[in-house]
Amino acid sequence: MLRCPWALSTEDYVAYHDEEWGRPVHGDQALYERLCLEAFQSGLSWITILRRRPGFRAAFAGFEIAEVAAFTDADKERLLGDTGIIRNRAKIEATVANARVLADWAPGELDELIWSFAPDPAPRPAPRGLSDVPAVTDESTALSKTLKKRGIRFVGPTTAYALMQACGLVNDHLEDCGARDAV
Repeated sequence: MLRCPWALSTEDYVAYHDEEWGRPVHGDQALYERLCLEAFQSGLSWITILRRRPGFRAAFAGFEIAEVAAFTDADKERLLGDTGIIRNRAKIEATVANARVLADWAPGELDELIWSFAPDPAPRPAPRGLSDVPAVTDESTALSKTLKKRGIRFVGPTTAYALMQACGLVNDHLEDCGARDAV
């Protein structure tokens, strides 16, 4: 099967590309996890996050919003010493702060809000090469601004677009990629 070139360097990428990336993700917990992982990826390679995802899930209580919202300062200090995750204080603080914000939202509200920014796929041609894939769009900028206004931290337009790609709001599998029609 032909694949997007970014997915060819490791077996981890191949599996992620073929089974997850670009497929629709719904549910507040699942979207909160992706939002957190995309924030942790900021400034790093995605493979670093992908390979540590089990550690992140263990460290952050499976990304259960209510549980992470209840994390204490002692939990945050514990996370700073956890070698199974990226030990970045600002990103850890944002993950906990975001859970506290989301704990006050109605069930399904995060899902509804994020998916409300999915662009109409009809006028979007399939990208032919990686240079045709944007890093930021008007929709990701608007999503970022809206999330920030609602109290969500560490989610700029680029992070918001990566979230949109990973969670299937946009289909950025290249034109010749075998996974393009599977999403």
